[in-house]
Parts: sequence; structure tokens; C-alpha cells
Amino acid sequence: MAKKNSAAQYGNESISRLKGADRVRKRPGVIFGSDDIEGCQHAFFEILSNSIDEAREGYGQVITVTRFLDHSIQVEDLGRGVPLDWNASEERYNWDLIYCELYAGGKYQNLEGESYEYSLGLNGLGACATQYASAYMDVISRRDGFEYTLHFKQGENVTFGPGQMEKQPYSGKRTGTTHRWKPDLEVFTDIAIPLEFFQRIIKKQAVVNRGIRFVLKNETEGGRFETYEYLYAQGVHDYVSELVGENALTSIQTISAERAGRDREDKPEYKVKFEAVFCFSNTNPGLEYYHNSSWLEHGGAPDKAAKSAFVYALDQYLKQNGKYQKNESKVTFGDISDSLVLVTSGFSTYTSYENQTKKAINNRFIQEMMTDALRAGLEVYFIENRQEADRIADQILVNKRSREQAEKTRLNLKKKLAGSIDIANRVQKFVDCRTRDLEKRELYIVEGDSALGSCKQGRDPDFQAIMPVRGKILNCLKADYDKIFKSEIITDLVKVLGCGVDVKSRSKDMSAFDLSALRWKRVIICTDADYDGFQIRTLILTMLYRLTPQLIEEGYVYIAESPLFEIVVRGKGDDKSYFAYDEKEKDAILKKLEGKKYTIMRSKGLGENEPDMMWQTTMNPETRRLIRVMPEAPEATAHMFDLLLGDNLSGRKDHIAEHGSKFIELADIS
Repeated sequence: MAKKNSAAQYGNESISRLKGADRVRKRPGVIFGSDDIEGCQHAFFEILSNSIDEAREGYGQVITVTRFLDHSIQVEDLGRGVPLDWNASEERYNWDLIYCELYAGGKYQNLEGESYEYSLGLNGLGACATQYASAYMDVISRRDGFEYTLHFKQGENVTFGPGQMEKQPYSGKRTGTTHRWKPDLEVFTDIAIPLEFFQRIIKKQAVVNRGIRFVLKNETEGGRFETYEYLYAQGVHDYVSELVGENALTSIQTISAERAGRDREDKPEYKVKFEAVFCFSNTNPGLEYYHNSSWLEHGGAPDKAAKSAFVYALDQYLKQNGKYQKNESKVTFGDISDSLVLVTSGFSTYTSYENQTKKAINNRFIQEMMTDALRAGLEVYFIENRQEADRIADQILVNKRSREQAEKTRLNLKKKLAGSIDIANRVQKFVDCRTRDLEKRELYIVEGDSALGSCKQGRDPDFQAIMPVRGKILNCLKADYDKIFKSEIITDLVKVLGCGVDVKSRSKDMSAFDLSALRWKRVIICTDADYDGFQIRTLILTMLYRLTPQLIEEGYVYIAESPLFEIVVRGKGDDKSYFAYDEKEKDAILKKLEGKKYTIMRSKGLGENEPDMMWQTTMNPETRRLIRVMPEAPEATAHMFDLLLGDNLSGRKDHIAEHGSKFIELADIS
């Protein structure tokens, strides 16, 4: 029963409210989405957004972002300059409203077209929240013949001067605003925003804000900067052209529209405009949605509109042109998106974001308007470009039928691999262990029947099971799924693992993989210490990488090292063996044995080893050596597997030409 505390511990005086800077500093996740590096990154985007809004309205075409070594950030624009002086209608200084008052700003009257027509800033939170969350923030604004300067420290204005701001006459022609601030480690758990984040975000903004030049300066050492520039003169069209290169299936198309409407009859009318740039390509498909310059990571209304419009338009075209087979099912958006490059950029005078992080919008009118415009535009495109339309339709059907075939394969395989291994579902030559404790069970995948015999006699049958692999298995990186699952060796091995396979298909529900169904704590690959053994080990690893990649990612896969040398020291009635796993270890052991009589024997295959030796060198948890297979970098791992075992023949030749000389002495050439 829960312990009851006295009423005095929770009474009327227990209720309190956060005031001033504490509203953000103590709860940064409410505004920025989190208090980690992502929240810190969003704070930067809030300041950048204000500069972008100015440039979009035609005030200044260059925005400069500087990343300093001390993790401070500067954003400078050539806009009108943020107004900081006395506001008679609010009877407060504007600096106080903008930087010290949540829900205060100049973008609440967008529907009336006052200061901004389309703006990324919306709620009057960003500048104030970022200032509150900073160790310091300095603001310089040049406008109306004056240069205004503000200094904030941890949410407090520490500027000396009348009205707590510095105001000097300014005769220069260049107006604009400069913010420099340092995110506070007392607010965020991490403030070291990587250069790659700035590059990615600024590039995205250059894409959807055509004609605006973004300059990124990165401090590399004291006072020295490397500079990156981003400018897309034709905006999204240039970006899509960059993405697809020369390998597109179709030409690049643009569908655009501008309308006014309401989310509900009793809601105010607002304006929306958007453009969708797309083409079809098998080399680099992808979907990106933007609204008021903000990248919609989770999509929302534009994503729903695109799915509805593309499925409808292509389904109609396939039906009207008799491309479906009899009783064939309808295409899905997954079939289309596998070959679609689509980037949309929309703007509206009123936007309903899911939250302050602006990763999705849910305006009903925007979704309906985009759906109608895309459907109409695609219909015209298909009529005017019959050859491209046929090419698209044929490719989408290939995607669809490949998905269905892969799903059929998965279902058949699921039936084949379902259930436990018993007398009716036995795997030939598999030797199980006694324990059912998953924290102890180990599976040794060994090379051939001869190794099965010595490992079976040398193991601990309580927790060690043996699965022999007969010869070199199929290269699973080059074979298709049908061929893979016709291999009895592979299906037997998958059945013994128990976790199913992670079939990478176009259908989200294709995967039959279930890590919780894995029957083993460790999966140990144990092959001979020779060239054939290394190749068999690599092919087994390739199979696991292709069919059960999560086993590698989660650290369940190991390699058992086999000794290269056995050094036997002769004694009176008792010989002692030492094992060396490479030449260096052998030399070290021989150095210790100087003056003693010994015999060096090159390691034989696993099948020729005595059971005692197998236990001591390969299977005894106290003395064996296991290498845990862990991909440190998934992209590098995928690249290397493809290079060495995939279809990248030219890359493999180049790799051998470049590195082959280092291993010529090890080559098995006779």
C-alpha cells in the first residue's frame, strides 16, 4: 500500500508557476522539442527562420551563418533590421517584447498582409525562447538611421544605456540584424552542433528559397574560417536535377497552383501556393516536403496529398490503357515511391503545425488543394507525354509485381521455417544442447562433417550446440531471394537460428524477423585457419548480413579464432602444449622457451584436432578467443560487403589493383 504523506506537503501553496527565463530554461523541451542536441539545433533554426522571412519578403538576398569553435553561433541578414525601440501601442520597448516575452512578434497579422505574407516564423516564440536558453546573446539591428545593440546573459538584459539598449546614429546604407549567441549547457545537455547539420539545413533552405544566397562560415582554428556557399537560382527544380543526375527515367516536371480557401466554413480564408517538382528514377528515389521553408520531416498534409494523387492518377492510367493483368490488385504508393523523386514546397498565410518544431502540418484545405492540383497536373502530363507515361506505368508494375513476389516468398518461407525443431521438423546433422536457458545457449557453425565430429566430442553438451555447413555456401549478396531459399544449407541454418529472416522488400510488413525468437545467446562461426576456411567464414557472414542483419547489429555474432601453431614442449612423462594464433605469438612463445626442447606443428583442420584441443582452444569459455562482429559504421560495412562480394565488379578490380600488392605473399597461387 502506498505511503500517505501529510496534507501539509501538498496544499494550496504547493502550486507555483514558472516566470521569466525559467519558462524556457527549466522546460526547454516544451518549445524546442527536447533538451538534447536536437533541441539546441532547433533553437538555431528559430533565429535563422526570422532572417529567411525577411529575405523572402525581398529585404536582403544574402544570409550569413557563422559557426565558432566555442560553439557560439552568429546569423546575419541584410533585412530591414528588427525594430527594438519604444512601442507606443504596447507601452513597452520592442526589444522587451521580442526577446523577453513569449508569444510576441510581428507575424500574427499575416492574413491581413501586414508585415509578412508568407512566414516561417509563426507563434512569436523563437527569438525569445532562444535568448532565454542562451548563455549569452548579442543583438545588433541597423534601421531608421540608428544602430541598436543589446546584450543578454542567461535570459536577462545586461545592456547599459537608456531603455536598457545602446542606440547610436548610423549613416550606412546597409540595414539588417545580427544575432550572436551561445547555447547554454545549463539548458541543453549538448551544444556541439556538428558542421554537417548546418550544411544540411542551410542547403535545404537554399533549395526552397530560390535566389537567396546562404553563406556558411566555419571556424577551423583561431580566427580562420572555411566558407561554403549555397544558391539555387531555380530553386527546387535545380535540386531535383542535382538529385537524379543523368539517370532519370523521365524528364523533370513541375506542377504548381495558388488558391484561397478555408479549413472549415466558419474559419477565416487564407492563401496557399505550392510547387511540386518530380521525375521518375531508379537510382535515387526520395520524397521531401517543405512548407513556408520548413522541412516537414513527418510530412502531414502534403504527404497525404501526394500519396492520394499519385496512386489515383497512375491507377487510372493503368486501367484505361489495359496494363493490369486480369484480377490484378491495385498499385500502392510504395510501388510508386520506389521510383519517384518528389520535392514539394508550399507557402500559406495561415499554417497549422503539429507543434513548435514544425515537422508536419495538418491544414485540411492545403491537403485538399494539393490533392486536386496534383491529380489534374498528372492527368495532363500523362496525356501530353505518352511515351514517358508508358515508361512510368511499366516501371511501377515491375515494382508492384516484385513486391508481391517477395511477399509470396516470405510467406512460403515463414511456413517453411515456422515451429520448433522436433522429430517432424528435424535439421539433418544439427546437434542441439541440453539447456533451454537462452542466456547460456551457444550455436557453433562449423566447417564440414569432420569438424562436426571433433567439435561434438570437445564441446560442453549442456550449453553448446553444433551446426555443420557443408562446403562453400551461396553468395547471398549476389543471389536473389528465390535462389537463396532454395538452398537447403541456408534454410536449415535459418531454421536453427529460430528468428526468421529480415527480407528487405518494398512492403513494410515483409519482414518475418523476430529477435525475441532467437534461440541462442551467441552465434559462433568456427572454420579452419586456412584460405578455404576464411572464405567459408566470409560467406556465412554475408548470409547473416543479408538475411539477419540485426544479429550483427546487436552483437550476437562471433568468430572463433583457431590457432595456427601448436608448440609441444617435451617433458619427463608429461608434454605441455602452447598455442599461437599468429606468427608474432609463435615468436613470443619460442623466446620464452629458449633452451627447452619443443616441436612446432602447423595447425591442422578442425576435423583433425583432438577433442581436448578443440575444447581448450576453441570452445572453453575460459581459454577460447572470440571476436565479436560489430559494424562500427553501417554505411562503410554495406559498402565493403558490396565491394568485395556484391555486383560492383569494376570497384572490386580497382580495389585489388590498389591494395593487392600488400597481400601478394599471402596469395594462394601455385
